[in-house]
Amino acid sequence: MHRRTFLKAAAAAAVPTVPLAAGGYGLYEARAVRVERPAVAVPRLPAAFDGLRVAFLADLHHGPNVGLPFVAAVVRTTLTLNPDLILLGGDYCSRGPEYVGPCFEVLAGLSAPLGVYGVLGNHDHWHGLAETKAGFRSAGIAELTDAGVWLERGSSRLRLAGVDDLWCGSPNVAAALGDARADDACVVLSHNPDTAETLRDPRVGLVLSGHTHGGQVVIPGYGAPVVPSRYGEKYARGLVRAPYTDVYVSRGLGTSGPGVRLNSPPELTLMTLVPG
Repeated sequence: MHRRTFLKAAAAAAVPTVPLAAGGYGLYEARAVRVERPAVAVPRLPAAFDGLRVAFLADLHHGPNVGLPFVAAVVRTTLTLNPDLILLGGDYCSRGPEYVGPCFEVLAGLSAPLGVYGVLGNHDHWHGLAETKAGFRSAGIAELTDAGVWLERGSSRLRLAGVDDLWCGSPNVAAALGDARADDACVVLSHNPDTAETLRDPRVGLVLSGHTHGGQVVIPGYGAPVVPSRYGEKYARGLVRAPYTDVYVSRGLGTSGPGVRLNSPPELTLMTLVPG
């Protein structure tokens, strides 16, 4: 057989296996959690909070494609990292309210010296809002829906605020910031990073978001065919500059739609806050 004929035949034989191989790898990558350890600057951060270690968990999506053993493994890994604070970025379950209770039973194992706080995502509105709110209460996790708390170390304080989902709720940043002053450091938890694009409150020093899954499936040389954002891949992943604040966007942990990831592995974020 001529070399050219052989190569054509080999290529033709390989074509049917490519989708299978990609799908198999995509299933593997969807469970290959990476711990990302960014240092992120927060304007006006008090010295007492310099070096604060924040575990950020977004988009667990417990459901048919993301089982409880995966959620439990995320919880165990988070605890081994010994964070000072744990934040949850929404979208805890997918496909139905029957997944909510079991998910929060596992999340109840989370604990940190400064507490565990979370916000709602679009899937929480779609697949069991009442059940998700009850899950927060039963798990001892503080829900920050257009609300905030003061974290204190000695005489210093840091405002932690959370807003409702952009697609399904009415985010109220002013209500979440409460009585924060212009010289306070403020971190806002928002499931959807698009919220930051129109945010103009100068008190906000950092927004933490998920929602976009890093694109979930990223094709080399092309990018992500689907990013659920009005701004394309701007808010797909990592530290991004919005008009008036920085936004850190986690790739998230679970999957929605197809239960695969490609070139966008699940992320458990252990963030260190530094003055900026």
